[in-house]
Amino acid sequence: MNPLQSDSLPPSYFDKLYSEDPDPWKFETREYEANKYAATIAALPKERYRSAFEIGGSIGVLTEKLQKHCDSLLSVDVSKLAQNRAEERCRHLSNVKFQIMRVPEQYPDEMFDLTLVSEVGYYWSWEDLKKSQQCILEHLEPGGHLLLVHWTLYARDYPLSGDEVHNSFFELTPNKLRHLKAQREEEYRLDLFERV
Repeated sequence: MNPLQSDSLPPSYFDKLYSEDPDPWKFETREYEANKYAATIAALPKERYRSAFEIGGSIGVLTEKLQKHCDSLLSVDVSKLAQNRAEERCRHLSNVKFQIMRVPEQYPDEMFDLTLVSEVGYYWSWEDLKKSQQCILEHLEPGGHLLLVHWTLYARDYPLSGDEVHNSFFELTPNKLRHLKAQREEEYRLDLFERV
């Protein structure tokens, strides 16, 4: 945990980044991102999901790939600048919905059989991570899947590390989550869980 950063990063942090660069993390162009997205999709145990939830969809690069496996996909982000780009990218896709939403202060009412937390958990404070876990569990169907994917190197601005995020979900096993798959690469890790 970053002792200098005890609060979740605010929406203004992301709006500033997106106003300076429409793709600040190079989701569209970096080989790292392309490889990670391919691994993310390959990790899905089912060919098709009824209702999926993507927390922190950013500019929609992964959203566009993920929707091919979903009857319905809700993608949320805190930045309207990012989401405008995602909506433009996915405007031809009738199974994708977008909302501006700050998890865990806000969370959808519906139940999901897939929840994706990709490159977003370390922006939460420890307290918000725990609240988010509770929301995720309450809205994930029994047998539904939770997929976590996070960069694991140090980032000065982030309240948590990718490893801290993933390790905290292991605390929910085996009573609430069952761990199905682990993959660790040089710069990121992926963990797949199933709701018990």
